[in-house]
Amino acid sequence: MTSGVPPVRPDAESPFPAGPGAAGKPSGPSGPGGSPASESTAPAPAPASRPAPPPPAKKGRSKTALIGVAVVVLGAVAYGAGLLLNHSDVPKSTTVLGVDIGGGTRDQAVDKLQGALGKRAATPLQLSVGGKKIALAPDKAGLSFDAQTTVRNAAGSDYNPMSVIGSLFGGERVAEPEIVIDEEKLRVALADLAGNSGSAVEGTIRFEPGKIVVVPGKAGQGIDVNRSLTMVKDAYRAQVESGRPNAVQLPVAGLQPSISQAELDRAEKEFAEPAMSDLITIRAGGRKIDFGPQRSLPRILSMKAVNGKLVEVYNKEAIEELVGGTFQGVMVTKADGKKQQLNADDIAKAMGPALRGETRQDRTVDIK
Repeated sequence: MTSGVPPVRPDAESPFPAGPGAAGKPSGPSGPGGSPASESTAPAPAPASRPAPPPPAKKGRSKTALIGVAVVVLGAVAYGAGLLLNHSDVPKSTTVLGVDIGGGTRDQAVDKLQGALGKRAATPLQLSVGGKKIALAPDKAGLSFDAQTTVRNAAGSDYNPMSVIGSLFGGERVAEPEIVIDEEKLRVALADLAGNSGSAVEGTIRFEPGKIVVVPGKAGQGIDVNRSLTMVKDAYRAQVESGRPNAVQLPVAGLQPSISQAELDRAEKEFAEPAMSDLITIRAGGRKIDFGPQRSLPRILSMKAVNGKLVEVYNKEAIEELVGGTFQGVMVTKADGKKQQLNADDIAKAMGPALRGETRQDRTVDIK
């Protein structure tokens, strides 16, 4: 029998929508046999790769690190050993101008320096002015080598690693010498040389037995003191350092006397004439001594130019020689209230007013 429902072809599309999960055939205009439609689903990501293993350690780097550590350790050990072994006042291997003063006490170091450098520091400088040779004693010109200060500056622990480790292997630690230069004293010494050398003559007053001699100044050539200062200072340093005295040619310049005729007249009237007019007497502790114009005063008195003025100068060595033991054991009160042995300075100070006195009483001074 044939039913009223028409037959359905196998390839005909179903009039009903596909259910969930049904694998539908491609639809659309292409129809059967056409190109399938593009899938909109994104491709699945690739599986994550494992991290690369670290490269194997290079043997060279490992050796370098070990060597570095070893160097640091050895350096620390050497530094500690240097500190332990160097307990002296003056660090070992300390030198001053080639003289080894290290490894002992400060006093020992000072003795070494004095022994090695003291003689050369005291050797007179050889100067030349206009072809005339002059010897300048360092102690008279404010020039000296201070061994005490040199050692004091060099003493004390040196914590510099290079110095500490170097001391273990004979390394040298160089300290600078302390050269003392009293520029004011040096200037005075050069000014005195200028007055005694060259053709220039400074005005002055000389004291001779029983009389005074007025010496007028005269223009001429003489030492250029300002330029000579630096040259003499450098020459002294070089002499202490090398031990070889070198002749120094001092520059000369035209000089005018600083003492005028009016100043000569004043000094003659106010000091020179009264000073040589009679005896003076100095008394202390019940004892006394006289100084007279015939013998003692000419040995003691002189005058020098200071800033255009003539001032009197007392020779302390001559005073000590003339006084001898006259005032031995006599004590006088100083400005600080302390009592001390009467000396040449006290006598020279008392002589000033006595030499200017007009009467015998004025020319007698008591030192208390």
